[in-house]
Amino acid sequence: MKRVALMLPKLSRYGGAEQFGYRLAEYLATHCDREFEVTFICAKQDGPAPKGVKVIRVGRPIPGKLGKVLWFALAAEVARRRGKFDVSVGLGNTVFQDIARLSGGPTGLFWDYSIRAYAPGRERTVKSLARRLSPGKQLGRLVEGLCVRSTPVLVANSEFVRDLTVKAHPRLKPENIRLIYNKPDLTRFSPGDPAAKVELRERFGLPETADLIITAGTNFRLKGIHVLIRSLAQLPPSFHLAVAGGRGSRELLDLAESLGVQERVHFLGRVDDMPALYQAGDIFVLNTFYDACANAVLEALACGLPTISTSSNGSSVFLRPEAVINDPTDAQALAGRIRSLIHQGRTARKDYAPLSGLEPYADLIREFS
Repeated sequence: MKRVALMLPKLSRYGGAEQFGYRLAEYLATHCDREFEVTFICAKQDGPAPKGVKVIRVGRPIPGKLGKVLWFALAAEVARRRGKFDVSVGLGNTVFQDIARLSGGPTGLFWDYSIRAYAPGRERTVKSLARRLSPGKQLGRLVEGLCVRSTPVLVANSEFVRDLTVKAHPRLKPENIRLIYNKPDLTRFSPGDPAAKVELRERFGLPETADLIITAGTNFRLKGIHVLIRSLAQLPPSFHLAVAGGRGSRELLDLAESLGVQERVHFLGRVDDMPALYQAGDIFVLNTFYDACANAVLEALACGLPTISTSSNGSSVFLRPEAVINDPTDAQALAGRIRSLIHQGRTARKDYAPLSGLEPYADLIREFS
């Protein structure tokens, strides 16, 4: 039995990188005919671990961003060495491992893309300076660079991330980075019964007969929800928006009120049953300023929803061209695209089927003897 360590600051089923880490640990421990003994090294654990997975919690004894990044990078390495694992897989904020999944893309280029979510002028300048002057964020960039230089096998979760990584680290070539896309759990995410849509909307407190737009995210600004609300104001009154996840919706509620659409915007908070919410909707929109490979787009497609996203999202490669927005600040263009696609059926490409899912990671681990 091969002893495998997975390393990520947080073990949780909520959040993009965290959800992937949880699912990979679960898959290796329970779906590979007892090939692997899996240990998850983390700083914090939110909820029980997957069945059969051991957990090493190194804690977060040093406060602040700088302390968290530094402590986990060092403590995870100590735990990795002490464990004498056959294979180690870094999923974020680690320096040394056999396989590193580059799930978020290069920090500097993420900043370049995501800063567009802030208004030009003082707001954008202040945010940019705060990032570049933050010791914790600069340490994170250093850890990222050391990881890329020291890890034998690098994996990107989208062509978008692979190409940005090569741009940020010119010594790398695209062929040096393995490409494995995310894949939703198709036992959970699948088309629902249209007859059950009214019941599902009632469960979430959503209007039964609305043209219902679904979106999701934890960082509302990054996901462009302020632009989506402006788009909603340009659509007929039958259109409503349901927002899953996130924090701090007061600013967006004020925006909705100023545009006269406050009764048509529904903030749902954390939603544990996302398949049901997708099945309750008429279209899914992720107007993101940056996403390495948004799981939500893949999940919505798996549930049969027409889906729109932006060219700044790695998973948009699975969408037909008319479902991809180039400028996430253009509320008018987004409104027009929603209006034209909401009842047009699926927007998924049928000519693109790259390597994806969890089994390719098991194959990578098997390569290490």
